[in-house]
Amino acid sequence: MKLGVIGVGHLAVSMLDGIVRAGHAPSGILLSPRGRGLDLAQERGFALAADNAQIVADCDLVLLAVRPNDAPDAVRGLGWREGQILLSACAGVPIAALGAAPARIMRIMPITASKLGASPTLAYPDLPEARSLLEAIGSTIALGSEDAFEAATVSAAMYGWAQALIRTGADWTAAQGIDAADARQLVARTFTAAGRMIAEEDAPMGDILGQLCTPGGLTRQGLDHLEAEGVPEAWEGACDAILARLRG
Repeated sequence: MKLGVIGVGHLAVSMLDGIVRAGHAPSGILLSPRGRGLDLAQERGFALAADNAQIVADCDLVLLAVRPNDAPDAVRGLGWREGQILLSACAGVPIAALGAAPARIMRIMPITASKLGASPTLAYPDLPEARSLLEAIGSTIALGSEDAFEAATVSAAMYGWAQALIRTGADWTAAQGIDAADARQLVARTFTAAGRMIAEEDAPMGDILGQLCTPGGLTRQGLDHLEAEGVPEAWEGACDAILARLRG
């Protein structure tokens, strides 16, 4: 299926990096002329459309990655047809708000790790025809309802919070006299290792953590301090705030 992109901003560029990294030719991907579309066409050989209507006319699979408030207007009246799929990466914009009938709409929520082929991309509904594209940028986590998709989208914000925690840990480590580049790699890879343990081990998460938190140990001491400072409650409160915003 030929891919077209409406809205060539930071997230779309990360996805395009991953798609090309997976072996797809830039010349076979049609970009809208706004945002970074023109630059990518000139610098990297992507095809450039005259307007969004041409993308809908020429492509079977269309990625929508505009600002959420602009999404309904961006797809309205473009001549959608049977057999097309609109992939909406616009957070908080329900399917009902996107007037793209008779095309089918699939909501997705990738993250910028798409460029590395490492995005755990949320999807609803799960349309098999779009799976090869999502697998080019990482893995797919299909949700069973739009409400579940909305709740899971909070993870995209957690992605940024995790990076902020890594930065804090790396800065602290460097302040102790460790080379800044080494500190960055150490803390970042420690977070990666923690995520892999949770993702790849079958044991309950509490058991995995419990093996690290021996009474009187360093990990337990640090967690006790974080819990006393209200860090878990603050994290959950941030999640609640993001979800309330997504649900409008």
